[in-house]
Amino acid sequence: MKQKSNSNLNPYINESKFYLVSKRFLDIVGASIGLIILSLLFLLVGIIIKIEDPKGKIFFKQIRVGKDGKEFSMYKFRSMSSDAEERLKDLMQLNEVSGPMFKIKSDPRITRIGKIIRATSIDELPQLYNVVKGDMSLVGPRPPLPREVDEYTSYDKQRLLIVPGCTGLWQVTGRNSVGFNEMVELDLEYMKSRNLFYDIKIMLKTVVVMIKKSDAY
Repeated sequence: MKQKSNSNLNPYINESKFYLVSKRFLDIVGASIGLIILSLLFLLVGIIIKIEDPKGKIFFKQIRVGKDGKEFSMYKFRSMSSDAEERLKDLMQLNEVSGPMFKIKSDPRITRIGKIIRATSIDELPQLYNVVKGDMSLVGPRPPLPREVDEYTSYDKQRLLIVPGCTGLWQVTGRNSVGFNEMVELDLEYMKSRNLFYDIKIMLKTVVVMIKKSDAY
């Protein structure tokens, strides 16, 4: 059940200069090191994607909504067929999550390599480039699609008050087993409690989740 209050969370968000500068420093250093260390993995995944679908692109660029509603291009390894967006309208009735998000467990648009890189979250790694650019942070609410934001209430839009992240409290709590309303509540909980230690804790939990890997799809 959604809370009745939809008051702006600005007074409750940690926006101290020390925290924001430290967070940005951690983002740049962490993402840059990640891109260097994972460069060989990027090359291997790119080659496999091309072998399976020579005509398709390696990277998938998608418009997402960031801080204060500003749109940006988010990058992922392509895990779906080239015509995935065109086929979406025929699958909407099969949506398995609540709210404006769309996810189905056995999505027929996902390629063979796509199933593997999704199950291990490898498809998300190119977003480290978005972090270096400043579009995203390592930790924060996941950036939604414009069509999802179109369905947001004023309460839901509060999750757009800070820079979106590659991982967050939602991902380390339940991921796809958590509905949209619960995701919003987790995002707002993070926004109220965030600090550098909390961000590092979420990143470490993310690594554990990726190793155990359970219900991503």
